[in-house]
Amino acid sequence: MAASGRNVRYLPDLALPSALAYGSDLAAAVADCRLVLIVTPSHAFADLLRRLQPLLPDDAGVTWASKGFEPGTGRFLHQVASEVFGPQRPQAVVTGPSFAREVVQGLPTAVTVHSPDPDFATAVARDLHSPMFRAYTGSDMLGAGLGGAMKNVLAVAVGVADGMGMGLNARAGLITRGLAEMLRLNQALGGRPETIMGLAGLGDLVLTCTGDLSRNRRLGLALGQGESLEQAVARIGQVVESVQTAEEVMRLARRHQIELPISQLVERTLRGDITPTEGVRLLLSREQKPEF
Repeated sequence: MAASGRNVRYLPDLALPSALAYGSDLAAAVADCRLVLIVTPSHAFADLLRRLQPLLPDDAGVTWASKGFEPGTGRFLHQVASEVFGPQRPQAVVTGPSFAREVVQGLPTAVTVHSPDPDFATAVARDLHSPMFRAYTGSDMLGAGLGGAMKNVLAVAVGVADGMGMGLNARAGLITRGLAEMLRLNQALGGRPETIMGLAGLGDLVLTCTGDLSRNRRLGLALGQGESLEQAVARIGQVVESVQTAEEVMRLARRHQIELPISQLVERTLRGDITPTEGVRLLLSREQKPEF
């Protein structure tokens, strides 16, 4: 990247800003930082935080754009960060509908920064905010974390339906009923409904379910068109968070006795228990019921 000025693996056709500096020495990279932004996949999140802890200046804040759960434990990423850093270090999550390619291209994007410390959330948002990158603030890290993780699972369902050619009506129905599942689980966990109805939930859900830059949507499309999970993941060539996230979402749902029919069928499909066709048939054969 330093030599080419490009992310050759993931964004090979886009030039990166000339002001970027690159380094492979973690201690040197964070030595004088007042703010660190972490963007690793969720499975690498905890390990990186533990490596950072003894290296960070005492007054440095930590924020992340990672989405998902800690593999194996199902913990939210803000719970992992709180355990590693304790309450004394400011922490925030940056989330919302934002494909990396469009951010690099300078296309209009809106995200939200959530932190229990409103001053820190405002400071992070101020650092990120620009005419083409709008950053809002909030204080609901649980709701923001759930929205950023669960939308990946629902994007697989929408991708499957689109891959099977089920039409735009089905797509809209799945997104709307998926949002209802997100709200239901969020309420049980203690998150705020307005977080799920905002950029962290609805915004990210719509983008991930409808935009073909979404890895999770592309996974669903491939499954709906008859590819195996292994073939689809290999062709995408990047981490597909929904494979692990579906299990964690359903673990939370069972713990709180919440019914999530779309998410459950995604979990069963990704686990190989049923085919995408069987999943759609099971979903459509559910009994009639009130919407609310």
